[in-house]
Amino acid sequence: MHLDGAGWPVTPDPGAVSGWRVAPDGRDLDDWLAAHGEPPLAGRMPVLAYGSNANPAKVTWLREELGLTGPAVVLRARCEGIAAVWAAGLRKTDGQRPATLAAAPGVEEEHAVWFATAEQLRVLDRCEGRGLRYRLVRLRTGRVTLFNGGVVDSVLAYTGAGRRRMPLLVNGRPVRCADVDQRRAHRLGGRPADTDGLDVTPVHGDPSPDDWPDRLFVYGTLQPGMSAWHLVEPFVLGDPVPARLPGVLHDTGRGYPALRPAGGPDVPGHLLRLANPEDALPVLDGYEGDEYTRVRVALPDGRVCWTYLWTSEVGDDMPVLGDGWVENRP
Repeated sequence: MHLDGAGWPVTPDPGAVSGWRVAPDGRDLDDWLAAHGEPPLAGRMPVLAYGSNANPAKVTWLREELGLTGPAVVLRARCEGIAAVWAAGLRKTDGQRPATLAAAPGVEEEHAVWFATAEQLRVLDRCEGRGLRYRLVRLRTGRVTLFNGGVVDSVLAYTGAGRRRMPLLVNGRPVRCADVDQRRAHRLGGRPADTDGLDVTPVHGDPSPDDWPDRLFVYGTLQPGMSAWHLVEPFVLGDPVPARLPGVLHDTGRGYPALRPAGGPDVPGHLLRLANPEDALPVLDGYEGDEYTRVRVALPDGRVCWTYLWTSEVGDDMPVLGDGWVENRP
């Protein structure tokens, strides 16, 4: 977490609503952001930061030179099958060789995922020269895993938009940034690769936080056969899949259950695939109302999905439901 020239460690915690806590007082990340008048994690878009964008000094530069505002939430990630490599062309601003992204089967590197607001993403667009030097894409190659175990599939990333930002080939192979520092990279000779080898989907226009993920975990009235299934059914692709999510389920006594985050036990429910989450989620937000908040959570297998957590107090009159919730209808 970076703000006003200072940084704070962020650590995973399945008992937090956001799934993360901010040092030194261990406050829930979403509470920390709300205290600063900023959007929660669910209102931010995951962008792979594989070069200088994960560096606090670069964040400070973005604030001073390009007007970046608000807290920068940057979470460590393990990246498999992709690598930061040196690009073929040099930067016009300082003559240095920039990094670019390439497919790298069998390679594992540690990078970061920046959970950016819409305004921060526009700043990154300007910094990266979106459409000129780099293009904004959804990355299908490789596997990006946060340090809470959540897999960020279809992560946003800036990849080379032309030959100058294609990987530099030396002796026919890309040169990983992890193997050669920038000083030596400046002196490398070689040729541009024809392709970066990545499977990507270009992003046109402004992406939305609701675009990712396209999965929803339901455990109450939105489940198949329950009273509110008709609200979500038109948006569902394929068949609902039984699933379990770490947490504690309470009986509200009002005809619907309340899910609170926890490291365990597992709560039974169903995983739904949404055809158009940006259309479906506002409808479901309206149905769930102020008693619930929509968050991204990681299933035990690492898949990230949306779900709705209970935000009000859990009273003594709300017993724990050990075997899940069954709707009682007349």
